[in-house]
Amino acid sequence: MSSFPLNDREIQEFIDAAFAEDVSTGDVTAESVIPENARLTASMNARQELILAGLPLMLPIFARLDPNIDVQLHAVDGDKLSAGSKVATISGSARALLTAERTALNILQHLSGIATLTRTYVDAVAGTKAKLLDTRKTIPGLRKLAKYAAACGGATNHRMGLFDAVMIKDNHIAVAGSVATAVSAARNAGQKQIQVECDTLDQVQEALEAGATSLLLDNMSNDQLKEAISIVGGKIPLEASGGVTLETIHSIAQTGVDFISVGRLTQSAPAIDIGLDYDNA
Repeated sequence: MSSFPLNDREIQEFIDAAFAEDVSTGDVTAESVIPENARLTASMNARQELILAGLPLMLPIFARLDPNIDVQLHAVDGDKLSAGSKVATISGSARALLTAERTALNILQHLSGIATLTRTYVDAVAGTKAKLLDTRKTIPGLRKLAKYAAACGGATNHRMGLFDAVMIKDNHIAVAGSVATAVSAARNAGQKQIQVECDTLDQVQEALEAGATSLLLDNMSNDQLKEAISIVGGKIPLEASGGVTLETIHSIAQTGVDFISVGRLTQSAPAIDIGLDYDNA
């Protein structure tokens, strides 16, 4: 699992944005109903089996509204928790807890959802050499957090964005004119690591001969994947991608590919049910 990806400034900027849309000028319900000096202790509990992700954001969210908040953690990111397990015990200003509750739960539920779904895919390729990769299919503004959550679930992070790796896809090839032309242009631009997306076995051969350093085999059948592996002969890594599901990933892994990328890990993971249950009100 990678280290938490946001620094202190980025954490505070995240909270700024979250509170701007949810709290804005104030929590009119809490301020109207809850006495200013009321205090409250609450337990954050897993309501279903999950892989935990996002805890480093929880304390700063609550602390923004109550600097003296007391948070006792009973688990850490990456832990597998059963339904009913206690994640944390939180004590502090009742107004602060009630106002920050939804923001804290939303991000924890979302990131734990990604981690939990990811773990099911990781388990599905167990016993093969294939490593699970995430993708760039993330909600804008949450990519670092989504990829961190995928890592909590056991995935290996693919490129963070367009800036840190060359991936020549079908539209790049269409504009450049051919696989070979696109690869040559990338090399002339000083790029050393060049991945090429291949839709056909002919493109696999062309990309290999052009000097690609890895290939993404897009929407290929298992028989095509095996043929691509034969063509490449172990010279460069191969990644399978496109429409991968829990039902198909194990058979894809058994073909012998090095990596399998799955967009739904960060694009379609359902939120996990985590609740804040009050011990005194």
